[in-house]
Amino acid sequence: MKHVILSSMLALGVACGTIAMADDSMDNGSSHHFVKDSVITSKVKAKLAAKHLSTLTRIKVDTDENGVVWLSGRAPTQDASDLAAMIAKETDGVNSVHNGISVER
Repeated sequence: MKHVILSSMLALGVACGTIAMADDSMDNGSSHHFVKDSVITSKVKAKLAAKHLSTLTRIKVDTDENGVVWLSGRAPTQDASDLAAMIAKETDGVNSVHNGISVER
């Protein structure tokens, strides 16, 4: 239970820090997308951490302005890679997932 609470607090801190650093002086609308992207990325990372699988913490998560999540990094098995992709797909705000995770041999 401590790990879930800690993971949630970490994700919230990352999301809030990114929101605080977003530049509101930009009037072209890109700051809105920047905040949304980092919030989705934080949600996915928190869900991966909540699974308590140390192998999922070696996965890099990026999100573009269209809600597309890009996964990269290494996983010990194909099942671990597939689990990471499934977790990302089930996250609010994610429109699609590109799984670029390589499986260690």
